[in-house]
Amino acid sequence: MAGKRQRNNRKRRSAKRLRVILLFELMILLLVAGSYYLIARSNKDGDNGKDNKQQVIDNQDGKKDKDKNVDENLSPEELEALKEQERLELAIKEREGLVEEAKKLTLSYDYDGAIELIKSYQGDEGGYEVYQTLVTAINELEEEKKSLVLYGGSYTSVTQFNHIFFHSLIADNSKAFDGDYDSVGYNMYMTTTTEFKNMMQSMYEDGYVLVSVHDLAKQVEDENGKLKFVPGEIYLPEGKKPFVLSQDDVNYYDYMDGDGFASRIVIGEDGKPTCEMILDDGSVVQGDFDIVPILDAFVEEHPDFSYKGAKGILALTGYEGSLGYRTDDPTSPTYEQDKETVKEVAEVLKANGWEFASHSYNHRNMQDKSFDFIKKDTDRWLEEVGSLVGPTDILIFPYGVDIESTMGHYSSDKYHYLKERGFNYFHGVDSKPWMHLKDDYVRMTRRPLDGQAMLEFPQRLQDLFNLDEIIDPERPSKNW
Repeated sequence: MAGKRQRNNRKRRSAKRLRVILLFELMILLLVAGSYYLIARSNKDGDNGKDNKQQVIDNQDGKKDKDKNVDENLSPEELEALKEQERLELAIKEREGLVEEAKKLTLSYDYDGAIELIKSYQGDEGGYEVYQTLVTAINELEEEKKSLVLYGGSYTSVTQFNHIFFHSLIADNSKAFDGDYDSVGYNMYMTTTTEFKNMMQSMYEDGYVLVSVHDLAKQVEDENGKLKFVPGEIYLPEGKKPFVLSQDDVNYYDYMDGDGFASRIVIGEDGKPTCEMILDDGSVVQGDFDIVPILDAFVEEHPDFSYKGAKGILALTGYEGSLGYRTDDPTSPTYEQDKETVKEVAEVLKANGWEFASHSYNHRNMQDKSFDFIKKDTDRWLEEVGSLVGPTDILIFPYGVDIESTMGHYSSDKYHYLKERGFNYFHGVDSKPWMHLKDDYVRMTRRPLDGQAMLEFPQRLQDLFNLDEIIDPERPSKNW
């Protein structure tokens, strides 16, 4: 808490210094422009010996419109002085706005981006270096950046980061937990919207920060010109804890119809991704019925919950389409339109910090299946799904079962083919963080935060949050 107060005090002092500098700069510019104006005015009076009076005309709404009347009575020199004054004022406001935009980036710890944004400024007098306001802002940001520590000081290696995952969230408990055949599976493998919101709030309060797997481990070129993966350098305020989040099967399968789940992801009237749900009477409503809109809204309210705008990974199969659109059926009358819609939705999701992963096309155990099956399955996913959501190098194994059981280096034909097709990040499932960072790939496990974990193995989640504050009171007790 003391460190946070110190950072806040530094930021307040920095803001105060910037305001003083801006005010001083404005006064100087106004003084110059005013002097120019008075000289021009004096010259005109000497030429014609007449006094110009400004006319005041009231608009119908009671406001005074001086500008037009003033312009009509000013000499060319005076008009030029007035325009110069307006230009200087607009330039100052532009630089003020630039500094504010840069500060917004720092809310999600993107100090490098903030500094580069200010350095990109080009004014009439030159680059950012000639404007004291911008130079001071950069110096302040550089000073704040020095307070950040690697991995928030909470971990010594990226291999210790948590990667948590979910399936589709239950938005209507009364339908999911209605006692029918599917209720058992929903109770085991799904999380309710209430629980997800509780988890995110708890993790935020405990200092967790969302990061991308592409920031966690980066591919760089070594001294021999060969690409290799190295740990990412994620700098955060002391006490913060980086973690990765993903969601499986973001397809909204047919079996979920009428059971209290979202039906697909759409773009709302505000241009942001949201979810649709089909009600009993067949009508469709939009709302925060799944992870995407819930997490988007939470990060918007708490930008410090995300490192450089990262959200999570959406893992897709293909056998029943993508994102709730049945792009797997060429005979559908909306087939072509659905494909275009998925492309549009995917672009908006990516612009909002989401990433995509292959969850295979058919959702089969990739360790048990043959090489030929994996090859055909992968090719089909890339053709039917990857072509819509864009390139990805992330593979999330169905059922969490890895392609190999080895604790050493991948060596199978399956791995080599997946690598050839562009996959670099491979994710299985385990009860605790585990990771291999190799020169040519990243292998990382994920922790399930579902009903089974909460009801059957609560001790596994004690390091993340207090389950008594998380579990939805409407969730049934263990029923399997």
